[in-house]
Amino acid sequence: MTVSQSTRTASAGAAKAPSAWLAAAELPRAAAEFGLLAASYGGLVHAAARGDGHPVLVLPGLLASDRSTAALRSVLTKLGYDARPWRLGRNRGPRAIGASGERLMAEVEAIFNETGRKISLVGWSLGGIFARLIARRMPANIRQVITLGSPFRDDGEATNAAKLFELASGTRRDDRLNRAILAELATPSTVPSSAIYSRTDGVCAWQVCCETPAARRENIEVYGSHCGLGVNPSVIYAVADRLAQDESEWAPFQPSPWSAWAYPAAGHA
Repeated sequence: MTVSQSTRTASAGAAKAPSAWLAAAELPRAAAEFGLLAASYGGLVHAAARGDGHPVLVLPGLLASDRSTAALRSVLTKLGYDARPWRLGRNRGPRAIGASGERLMAEVEAIFNETGRKISLVGWSLGGIFARLIARRMPANIRQVITLGSPFRDDGEATNAAKLFELASGTRRDDRLNRAILAELATPSTVPSSAIYSRTDGVCAWQVCCETPAARRENIEVYGSHCGLGVNPSVIYAVADRLAQDESEWAPFQPSPWSAWAYPAAGHA
């Protein structure tokens, strides 16, 4: 990580929600990213790192379902991973995962018992927050966590989706349960984690989607929208690279010379 990136990621506490024009541009930008994925699908599958067959559980964002992660899972499956949907319906916060996360924990436990292998968690937005929560609670079952635009350092002022979360989940962001989850997330997990983010995210302030510098934690900056992160070819390429690492080893992301233009910043201090 460069000094400038380290300084930027340290300023999450002062982050504000993205501007209205960035938020308004989310859907057309996401549609363009999906079109780019469709056009480059074959080349992406050919160029991305191959998998070792271990299970990868993909968690959707707020109010999204497994349909939203189908394209990402399709690429990962073709690369040799056991990519799985979360099977909990639309992500409505505690209404989906259970008041204490018990439904999601049961799903992870079932996959672990079925395969006998640690699971990589890939979580988009709110799904990434839940992925980090599971990694803290079940580290023996989790191989690594990759978040896509997940505001896990948000204090309630840095996203444009706070009210939507309250409506979808039936809870207030500042209620006892949600405060407890945020407090739990404040202590880093022992599981390796990669935070993928965009400085032009129109939903979440990019600062609250970044890791604090530490060993086996990293940030990977990409160009893209929030709603398009799961179909963005550069994101999927980076996810595949992270998943391909040997379970006993971990090193920060190093894009190849031909792909470096797609990643303005990457690494850790």
